[in-house]
Amino acid sequence: MPSKRNTSLRSPGWHGSGMPSKSPRMCPPRYRQGGAFAIMAMPLLLLMIGICALALDLGQIYNRKVDLNGFAKNIALAAAHELNGTSAGIAAARAKAKETAESLKYQHFNRGTSFAWNDAALTFSTDSSRTGTWVDGSSPSGLYFAKVDTSALDPAAGQVNTFLIWILSSSQRTVQLSDSAIAGRKQISVTPIGVCAMDSTPAVARTNTGAPATELVEYGFRRGISYDLMQLNPNGTSPVRYLINPVIAPGVSSSTFDTSLIGPFICTGAMWVPRLSGGAVRVSPLPSTSPLADLSAQLNTRFDDFSSLQCGPYGAPPDYNIKAYAYGTTGGAPWMVPTTGSAAAMSTTSRDKLETIADLPSAPAGTTAGSYGPLWTFAKAAKYPSYVSLGSPEPATGYSTFSTSDWTNLYKLGPTVSGYPSSSTPYAATGGANYRAPSAANRNISTSQRRVLNIPLLSCPVPAGSNVPATVLGIGKFFMTVPATANSLIAEFAGTLAEQSISSQVEIYP
Repeated sequence: MPSKRNTSLRSPGWHGSGMPSKSPRMCPPRYRQGGAFAIMAMPLLLLMIGICALALDLGQIYNRKVDLNGFAKNIALAAAHELNGTSAGIAAARAKAKETAESLKYQHFNRGTSFAWNDAALTFSTDSSRTGTWVDGSSPSGLYFAKVDTSALDPAAGQVNTFLIWILSSSQRTVQLSDSAIAGRKQISVTPIGVCAMDSTPAVARTNTGAPATELVEYGFRRGISYDLMQLNPNGTSPVRYLINPVIAPGVSSSTFDTSLIGPFICTGAMWVPRLSGGAVRVSPLPSTSPLADLSAQLNTRFDDFSSLQCGPYGAPPDYNIKAYAYGTTGGAPWMVPTTGSAAAMSTTSRDKLETIADLPSAPAGTTAGSYGPLWTFAKAAKYPSYVSLGSPEPATGYSTFSTSDWTNLYKLGPTVSGYPSSSTPYAATGGANYRAPSAANRNISTSQRRVLNIPLLSCPVPAGSNVPATVLGIGKFFMTVPATANSLIAEFAGTLAEQSISSQVEIYP
């Protein structure tokens, strides 16, 4: 008889199906795994929050630094544009700095906040060195550089409140930032051709018998007279003329002066120096024969002549009026009577110096009506009593001038006038016989008064040799009446300029 099965002896791991059951120790409950993940996630979450907070702090600091940097640069540029070496220029720079500052904002709690300006943040210097002497501008001469330092502003402008950094260091609850920028002249609109001042005196009164007033003569030059700048010498009968190193600032010594590289500076009529005063410039003489053989084409860009490959119309645009005013061309000077004569006032050595007949106290023997060349093409003779002083800008309306009816007293044995413009000078014409437009291709970029050369007037004699020092006494305005040639640069004297009034390019310095 079969024995009865004892179910109590079955293994606890077996079920009725005959398959072994899983042991509780082999499969832990799921809630135990979830707890482990939570323990791991909490530090990661805290780390992520910390990274985000740190990024927020660093982002705030970076953005405020960028704001301060842009602020300093904008103010420095605005102020430097106004500097002209005078007290008025300093005042204008301060006013422009305040105006610009108050137009700028920085981000503070997601809203734009205006900078509060303080004049103490703006100082001035004669050079761009950060370690140089920076002053408040009470003595303005030579101050062509402006520095803005935001540390002198309201501290709130540079203050950043941190979210996390202060936990790491209690002293960093707020971060105080500042920045500074320097701006100043990079170049000055002066042509690097130097001629001798015919007299060392800035201004004298010339008496012309019969004239209603004395005439203003500046450094030996008379306004309205055309001079061949290649044929002058106040100390001898042989011409002297120079090239000026356009990249060496006054007072700085240089071992070399490569004159072959000067062409582009002649094209633009600018030098890469902030000023010409404050020390000796470096000069080299032009050749004794054909002194402008390599430079006449660059000068003639002003007449829409771009045969020189060193410059193009966009860098050196033509004048808006390229009419040549010379007896030799048809209708060249239609207001002059007679209609023939020399291109410029004739040269003479009667006083043992190379000058023109117009410079003599009275007309020499042999003077004819055409000996003076065309007169008053750009500027009229000025009356001395209206002259202000050396270094002061000429009034916007100019000095008082003579009328054409005074010509017979101003220019003895000289020409008379027929049909001279009643309200301006021949160059100012916009049509008719005294005007000629540049080519259609360049007409839109033509520039008024590009024919005016700002020429340094040197104290002569200059030491012999190349790359020698020379002192600039003043800066003369000379209007090119005709294109230059290899031997001549004929230009009408139109007065002198205070150095600080000459336009210049302003840049940020490191």
